[in-house]
Amino acid sequence: MNDEPDTPAAARGAVRQISDSRVLAAFTHPLRRRLLDVLKVDGAATVGLLAERTGQAVGNVSHHLKVLAGAGLVEEAPDLARDRRERWWRPTSASLRWARADFEDDPVAEAVADAAGSLQLERQAALVRAWFSNRQEYSPEWRENCAVATETWLRLTPEEAQELAADLVGVLEKWAARPVPEDGRERESVFAFAHSVPARP
Repeated sequence: MNDEPDTPAAARGAVRQISDSRVLAAFTHPLRRRLLDVLKVDGAATVGLLAERTGQAVGNVSHHLKVLAGAGLVEEAPDLARDRRERWWRPTSASLRWARADFEDDPVAEAVADAAGSLQLERQAALVRAWFSNRQEYSPEWRENCAVATETWLRLTPEEAQELAADLVGVLEKWAARPVPEDGRERESVFAFAHSVPARP
């Protein structure tokens, strides 16, 4: 496994389980979530690069990076700086997880967890909508073969639902952890997510 400091976090860090509502609250902001995604996909970056990639003002990006750093979600990467004025940032973990059950003893923490879940769902849906709006920018090969939407109804016990969730997570983790082949082929970033929730038709 490559653990160079400018390597995207998916290739170098561990999964962090969040159980502190203050850390989750720092993560629960649309721009902060996007900054973490950019750092995860593209690797370490300066405030200027992040501002360019997100279309935000440098001062705004700098403020939100400080919030993320205060929560231990990003860190400076001084080894990448060419001089004392240049500051690089990288995520501290490959990915973040939290379980709603970890926040159920405190109404304030519950509200933070609910907000985090809502933000996550909105971001996932927005990325899929963006694909449909911008798919003409991709080659026919990408448009025809690479996006997937699937759904089904199941009857499960709680234990079976947990097994299904573990299977879904395992598939995504397998692909996230693989070393990217150095075969000269061009690769796009691909967003993959899965949900399985109790529901009624």
